Amino acid sequence: MTSPINVEGGGAPVVVDGAPGPETKSEPVTLAGRSPGQLMWLRFKRDRTGVICAVVVIGYFVVALLAPLLVKLTGTDPYTLYGQDPTYADKPVLDEFGLPLGYLGGVSGDHWFGVEPQYGRDLYAMLLYGMRTSLYMALGITVLIMVTGVVIGLIGGYSGGRTDYWIGRGTDFFLSFPQQLFFIAFMPVVTSFFVDPREETPTYFRALAMLIVLWLLGWMGMARIVRSTVLSLREREFVEAAKVSGASPWRIVRKEILPNVVTPILVQFTYQLPSTILSIAFLSFAGVGFVEPTPDWGRLFAAGARYAEQDPAFMFFPGVALVVFVLCFNLLGDSVRDAFDPKSGR
Repeated sequence: MTSPINVEGGGAPVVVDGAPGPETKSEPVTLAGRSPGQLMWLRFKRDRTGVICAVVVIGYFVVALLAPLLVKLTGTDPYTLYGQDPTYADKPVLDEFGLPLGYLGGVSGDHWFGVEPQYGRDLYAMLLYGMRTSLYMALGITVLIMVTGVVIGLIGGYSGGRTDYWIGRGTDFFLSFPQQLFFIAFMPVVTSFFVDPREETPTYFRALAMLIVLWLLGWMGMARIVRSTVLSLREREFVEAAKVSGASPWRIVRKEILPNVVTPILVQFTYQLPSTILSIAFLSFAGVGFVEPTPDWGRLFAAGARYAEQDPAFMFFPGVALVVFVLCFNLLGDSVRDAFDPKSGR
């Protein structure tokens, strides 16, 4: 006769065919729960494209941060006119027509990416310092845009009524301004008010003007995304339960709503930053952003357009660097979006 097997454990003997078996001990199995952030991180790590793009993007910021140290490896700087300074007459980098000597725009052991035609400035140093200028200024502007858009979107979406109506009309008003064209017209007006027309506009003033205008005319998209998300969240059961329990509006927004809008905020950030970099580059290319001798990505493209016929290689390294960065950041944004969306089929 076969006796039943004790599957509960607890130290009781297991009896098979009437004979006691060895004593077994069972341990409780604990299943550790994972937060949404941990699940997102696990999905993101499985996306090889996203991980590679994240490494590339981080590498860009590290290179930009360490630009002064990296430039010292070549013993150059972005301001010295190596083609005109008599100190470097024993190492000519330009011919009698002002064009770089050597292949690919004057690439050599002293000038890794070549030199600028007419002036002979080191392109490697100009590119690294230009990345530093563009990346960290774009990062500051993007953070301001995100914070402003999130705050305005939360207020409008949660408050509703007249508050939401007037915030929406104000958003529409700012959207009516063409950002780049408005800045082109805005820069001379600001300069005439605060800077002596007979003097060159200081670099810090140009940076401050670009920051203010791009910030004031860039937060609307983020505000609309957050507002639409909050409108769908404020009628959910967990928000109603928080209201019934007597929680203040600030606590409801901070504890119940804001954690649920993190996903669109992060995804929008990954798209906004490269867009801001391109806007800064466009303004410098148009001549109303950074000007000589401040290194900047847009100014390098403006110079490359002038030298396109004589030295097409001048555009190669800045162009490749910008294309790789924007492409990787956009792919990173797609990977972040898919990591937050468990239903994604990618």
